[in-house]
Amino acid sequence: MMQSKSRDHSGSSVAVTPQGVTAAGEPNLSQKNADEVLRKHDTSSRYRTNLGWFGWVVGIISIIFTLYHLYAALERPFNTWIHSAFHLGGGTALIFMLYPASKKLLTLQATGNRWKDIVLGRGRGVPWYDVALAGTAIYCNAYLYFNYEQLTGNAVQVLGYSTHDYIVATLGILLVLEGTRRCVGLPIIIIAVVAILYALFGNYSPVFRHAGMSWETFSTNMFMSSGSGIFSIPIQVSGQFIFLFLFFAVVLMRTNIGQLFNDLAFRLAGKYVGGPAKAAVVASGLQGMISGSAVANTVASGSFTIPMMKKAGFKPHVAAATEATASTGGQLMPPIMGSAAFIMAQNVPDVTYNDIIIIAIIPALLYFLGAFLSVHFDAKKNMLHGLPVEELPTWRSLLNRIDLMLPLVVIVTTLVVGFTPMRAALLGIVTAFLLSFIRASTRLGFRGMVDMLIDAARTALPVIAACATAGIVAGTVTSTGLAGQLGQGLIALAGGSFLIVLVLVMIACIIMGMGLPTTANYVVTSTVAAPILYNNFDVPILAAHFFVFFFGILSEVTPPVCLAAYAGAGLANANPMTTGFTALKIAVAGFLVPYVLIFEPAMLLDGPVTDLIPAFVTVVIGMVALAAGLAGHFLTTANVLERTVLIVSGVLLVVPQLMVSAIGAIGLIIILVIQYRKASRERKNV
Repeated sequence: MMQSKSRDHSGSSVAVTPQGVTAAGEPNLSQKNADEVLRKHDTSSRYRTNLGWFGWVVGIISIIFTLYHLYAALERPFNTWIHSAFHLGGGTALIFMLYPASKKLLTLQATGNRWKDIVLGRGRGVPWYDVALAGTAIYCNAYLYFNYEQLTGNAVQVLGYSTHDYIVATLGILLVLEGTRRCVGLPIIIIAVVAILYALFGNYSPVFRHAGMSWETFSTNMFMSSGSGIFSIPIQVSGQFIFLFLFFAVVLMRTNIGQLFNDLAFRLAGKYVGGPAKAAVVASGLQGMISGSAVANTVASGSFTIPMMKKAGFKPHVAAATEATASTGGQLMPPIMGSAAFIMAQNVPDVTYNDIIIIAIIPALLYFLGAFLSVHFDAKKNMLHGLPVEELPTWRSLLNRIDLMLPLVVIVTTLVVGFTPMRAALLGIVTAFLLSFIRASTRLGFRGMVDMLIDAARTALPVIAACATAGIVAGTVTSTGLAGQLGQGLIALAGGSFLIVLVLVMIACIIMGMGLPTTANYVVTSTVAAPILYNNFDVPILAAHFFVFFFGILSEVTPPVCLAAYAGAGLANANPMTTGFTALKIAVAGFLVPYVLIFEPAMLLDGPVTDLIPAFVTVVIGMVALAAGLAGHFLTTANVLERTVLIVSGVLLVVPQLMVSAIGAIGLIIILVIQYRKASRERKNV
């Protein structure tokens, strides 16, 4: 009943094109190879597939879990705390049944001794100890439901919690941490454990000291309190909104919309200079609209685009880096933004989710423009041409499938006209479900519907775990006052310089974001780093949140821990570290975007259009100069001096001061004239 398919962190199924011939005539990487790369670099894809008869148990629980969320979205039978407890309890139980304690257990074979295999948990099925952990997870969260009146009544305020309460809270925290380790990975666990130790023993800390707290106080604050700790905003948003959008993505992928995105991208950009790389950028941006993981997006699109880029003459590490950079940008693309958009809407006062997805359009497009320009100038330098038109998908074939875009249109339209995200997601799910019956290739039979419900539950598990653990980190930062102390410490280290503080915050976000899925990445960086900007400087809170969100995401292509780049390297058979640094080079223009958002509020639609247009134009020109300088090619090959002037001019152009931008413009014009003359001489000599 449970089957192996490629998945992303957030959950959504990823459309890895089947082995065979693509629309452009190039053999794809096999599904098996793509799955192997995904499992190697994506912890959330390392789940059990050989479940035996336990597949029925896990399948039934998954179906009930999904149906409950659909029912809760329609009827809202419980308050937020109890709904979050059911969301977390069911999700954690499924994690223990699907994800082994170690990835080595996925490949260990049975010894042949039945009782020994049962004790050790080897062979098919789910080990007894994981069943016990799953049952304990359900018990701990059900305890909140059955003891709700006691836990929220006055008696707790007067008499305190019971010993049983402390035991349940302790088990609940430990189970969340272990479940997260299994399906999300170790980096976020390290952060959470450090946060816990700081909360308990902060009175002994040599820096950022606080009063400390007992385990009893900490555990009940984290697990027994509505609206704080584990049951704070991240898990609430996961249970109310994110799950529905992940289900929406599952239904979309069953209509094969991922292949439509790839074909559309190649039709639009494939015939131009460096066409396959440009198509990869476009395709990954489109895939990112419904994907929640840079790694999974890399594997999904890369299994199709990387072979095409290599065929067109791109070096393997460049092809891998291009796909990784573009796929990372997919996490910045509305309407889902790796599920972080929903949490951001709760964190920023007076800004709704509908506002967030509109505001995010310009920053996301600027990032992709930077990547597009980088591959354009690199392709010009290396004289890499596009694909023949006859090898590209036809407009007729695309128009025949244009209806597959309807669910996305429904989602965006309903949000814009004022529907709640929950209602918009439900309408999108219904539209996509009905649309699947139009074609025989996507028509769902009974088995297909069952698998879809199971997929929806399984794909949500990494997000549930990440949100719960991120809640522990956020709760610790809030209860200990760490954010304020950290802000003062960075300001002192920077000598009060705002620009240096921005650089230090950028570095901190990249470090904190390494190895974290998008939702947890944003929760951690927004809790720890964003307050430094808006509490100590005159930075709009929305701009601060976008700043930390961008750089947390960019950790995916920032060595030494750049998982998206490593996944791309695995597909391209390229050197991982070389791929990582190449991806960083391609993404450098995108590194300017968060700074622009800080210095130019108009880029976040805060101000009149008359402020937005000149800011947008100067940023685009600056990105052109920077990308050309890094590639070493503008109108023709650039020497070291020309490259230096282009890079400096590009940076100066995005600075929101007239004199500084003017200097950058002058430098660019000078190089443009020099390059034009050089190119003219080269054409005459041909």
